[in-house]
Amino acid sequence: MSDSGSDEDITAEDGGSTESVRKGCDALVSTQRSKLQQRRAKLNQQINRELRLRSGAENLYRASSNPKVKETVALELSFVNSNLQLLKEELEELNSSMNVYQTESETVSVPMIPLGLKETKEIDMSVPLQDFISEHYSEDASLYLNEIRDFMELRQAMRTPSRNEAGQELLMDYYNQLYFLDQRFFSPHRSLGVHFHWYDSLTGVPSVQRALAFEKGSVLFNIGALYTQIGARQDRSTLTGIQNAIDAFQRAAGAFLYLQENFSHAPSLDMSSPALSMLVRLMVAQVQECVCEKVILDMQDNNLNVLLQAAQEAARVSDVYSLVLQAMSVPLLKDYVPFSWISMVQVKTHHFRALAHYYTAVALCDCPGELLNISVFCAGENELVLFHFEGKAHLRKAIIRHEEALRLHSVCKMLRKMDILQEVLSHAHACSLEKYSEIDQEDDFCEVAEAPEIQCESHTQQKPDIKTPDFSGVRVTDIFQRLGPLSVFAARNRWVRRHACLVRGEAGLGLTLRGDSPVLVAGVLPGGCAAEAGLREGDYIVAVNGADCRWAEHAEVVHALKSCTERGLELDVITLQSHEVQSVHICISDKYCPPNKPYINLDFI
Repeated sequence: MSDSGSDEDITAEDGGSTESVRKGCDALVSTQRSKLQQRRAKLNQQINRELRLRSGAENLYRASSNPKVKETVALELSFVNSNLQLLKEELEELNSSMNVYQTESETVSVPMIPLGLKETKEIDMSVPLQDFISEHYSEDASLYLNEIRDFMELRQAMRTPSRNEAGQELLMDYYNQLYFLDQRFFSPHRSLGVHFHWYDSLTGVPSVQRALAFEKGSVLFNIGALYTQIGARQDRSTLTGIQNAIDAFQRAAGAFLYLQENFSHAPSLDMSSPALSMLVRLMVAQVQECVCEKVILDMQDNNLNVLLQAAQEAARVSDVYSLVLQAMSVPLLKDYVPFSWISMVQVKTHHFRALAHYYTAVALCDCPGELLNISVFCAGENELVLFHFEGKAHLRKAIIRHEEALRLHSVCKMLRKMDILQEVLSHAHACSLEKYSEIDQEDDFCEVAEAPEIQCESHTQQKPDIKTPDFSGVRVTDIFQRLGPLSVFAARNRWVRRHACLVRGEAGLGLTLRGDSPVLVAGVLPGGCAAEAGLREGDYIVAVNGADCRWAEHAEVVHALKSCTERGLELDVITLQSHEVQSVHICISDKYCPPNKPYINLDFI
């Protein structure tokens, strides 16, 4: 299976008109991914309906004393439970689909475990935003219809990001734009009245919250999930493809870790701390797997050092997947994580442990002259042994591990559908059998000793670092910047707007100014023109003679005031009702690059 949707910019033609789709948005609804999500939504609706039927039938069974009614209800319950079981099995099969996100190349490599995106309902925020603009900012909301439409289009586009860097930039653009939306419209004094609907990434169970933190966290989750899909689709038959996959999985781990550390009280299980911890470990394991593939791909010949390094890296991959399996087995997740994921992790644990023994055996059998430090490599060995027999012991262990990986593969329905995985496991098994038959001798009657486990050293070819999301990498423009600078015109602030007429006297206007965007009245001369007009220290000048100057620089406002004629000038000023010290970002331009950690310790309520 492959994703038939294009990841490039899309142009839709309808009757000669051309409409450009936002960059980074995959607007083709007939892709495998969108079909998968639509089927999952329908299945969840059917499951919810069956659950309601079962609940009603159980209540009727407990309340009734008529034997015939109880018999009929019991039969209906049996039918409902049977339907529920079938629906849940079908849902699990959909949720564990990994083929959709794998590379389309014909290279043979072990499939990676990607994560599906969280789905969200389309919401119409136009009325709540217009109401807030009218009530809080005292502006004509009809003048901001274009801004509202732009924001709604951005949210609609981020629901279907393309699986490339453009899609990531689209998600990051929306995530950063939420900073402005939070500052502009989410007041501590009133609710905006918008409900955000998001579905669990693995089960499709819906969650609804009014808190914008839920929207932010869900988008950040999708940033990490999209990186897993980008990493899974890389062609890992080349060093460039492997490095791209490593980078993608490192960024995915960083997104999940950041989400775990900075968002709490998640309403959906996929964003809970245990689930995110498991996902971080899974991404780190897949990074380590790519590092191992890089070492194996770079092998030119059966050099001792290269073989031992490959064995070390393979053993390390097996160890980290063992940790992932432990994280998947915690009580909260053991019935939540798809069975195919658990099976895949188990398969990889045995497969890479088998590879570690295989490369050790090849080093022992093919490079006997170079094995001067073998006692350092093999745990528990204090002296050199017969390399032939020890290599044979490692091969036996490799074959046992390969067979266990094949057995685990065969018991999982979803993994059996992955022909590439079957091919990789069978090929590795065949290589171990071939090597074993090559060194097996008919007159060899010595008992083969038990091969020691491969001990991993601290050194690795490439450390699987976690890359924290770079929020400053995507610069965004505040869509609602016309409302004014956030230092003053924010949802947390309250102000009173006043109109004043000033006529220049002999001593001038009688006020001093400070700052930019907007300019602050720093002082008022007692008895001066400004004082008589009602201006006070702390007022912000927002208009001069009807010309808006909320974003004007200091020099521009000073020039406008000095241009006062004999008829005087008209000023619009605002006075903040609360002068409490507030920690806000002061914007002095319409461009804002959010800090590297714009949202810290947000609680879902």
